Amino acid sequence: MTVYEELQARGLIAQVTSEEEVSKLVNAGKATFYIGFDPTADSLHVGHFMALCLMKRLQMAGNRPVVLIGGGTGMIGDPSGRTDMRKMMTPETIQHNCDCFKKQMERFIEFGDDKAIMVNNAEWLMDLNYIEFIRDIGPCFSVNNMLRAECYKQRMEKGLSFLEFNYMIMQSYDFYYLFQHYGCNMEFGGDDQWSNMLGGTELIRKKLGKDAHAMTITLLLNSEGKKMGKTVGGAVWLDPEKTTPYDFYQYWRNVGDADVLKCLRMLTFLPIEQIDEMDKWEGSKLNEAKEILAFELTKLVHGDEEAKKAEAGAKALFGGGAEGAAIPTTEIKETDLVDGKADIVSLLVLTGLCPSRSEARRAVQQGGVEAGGEKVTDFAKNFTADELRGEGLMLKRGKKAFNRVILK
Repeated sequence: MTVYEELQARGLIAQVTSEEEVSKLVNAGKATFYIGFDPTADSLHVGHFMALCLMKRLQMAGNRPVVLIGGGTGMIGDPSGRTDMRKMMTPETIQHNCDCFKKQMERFIEFGDDKAIMVNNAEWLMDLNYIEFIRDIGPCFSVNNMLRAECYKQRMEKGLSFLEFNYMIMQSYDFYYLFQHYGCNMEFGGDDQWSNMLGGTELIRKKLGKDAHAMTITLLLNSEGKKMGKTVGGAVWLDPEKTTPYDFYQYWRNVGDADVLKCLRMLTFLPIEQIDEMDKWEGSKLNEAKEILAFELTKLVHGDEEAKKAEAGAKALFGGGAEGAAIPTTEIKETDLVDGKADIVSLLVLTGLCPSRSEARRAVQQGGVEAGGEKVTDFAKNFTADELRGEGLMLKRGKKAFNRVILK
């Protein structure tokens, strides 16, 4: 099976502009490809996971990744998949987020001479002369065609700012610039980015002639991947300070039955033949497939040791045993108590299981909270200092969110 055929078998490819040329470059390890990441937060999340895995997979096959950090486009904001305008960020915030991205990406991709490179489009976008840019690039774009793009159509009813209207031109210019300065001959992105990506391919051909080789390809589920990162506690981040390795493991352990084989194919590096064998698994065997998925992805992001701790923690929580396993734990102090006690609402907020007291009360009233294995229905329920010492008190919100609170 060729590299390109494996990408197809794993369900990664949705559309390409020239399948014959794309497959030839990828199979020969001759693709210099880029994927863009706008620094909208200080951590990557599971919505970025597929792109990171793809870059790693293609680099292993000899191709060269160009990681494009959108320090410039981040000043505008991508309207794709949005019903409103993104919050404007300061240059300092954008730079901080870019630095955080690079540190996390180094776990997936090998940077260095003749290896992967990271560039920031602020380097060329921030110094553009507006009049010169519009005169040079503007004639290559049809407003009518741009308005037919899905990323703009969905915003027209509620209003599309001229600021955001520029995003497609900016992203297209990125490909044009990378093609000229870095020999980048391919762009990958989610299916929600297809119009923006085509814009870059067309710009290269119009400015540099029909013989200029630049190709685009979309990943089947990248836009769906952006929806992945929502769970009880909010987004699922790759930063262990935001989402613990245990919570990360549990997120993948709890994917739906219909999604587990799809995730194994697209996100893990297990042999495709091994995953195909799992297609025959049913019932309780699917839980085993989920455990394999959770372990493999946690190991990829947080390392083998943390993956083993998370796996042991899950087994301790659901199957008993594994003393000292890595169950999420929150330590509180005497000063967190009132008259030597702590109420359930305060504990839910202190552990992060609920973001606010009002949501904690709601969770209790709706029957979604357990403490020490028993359902709590009274949000005035208190726990003494003795109950919180020693092994602590295990709290559970919903089916997936756990935390052990211990008084130190």
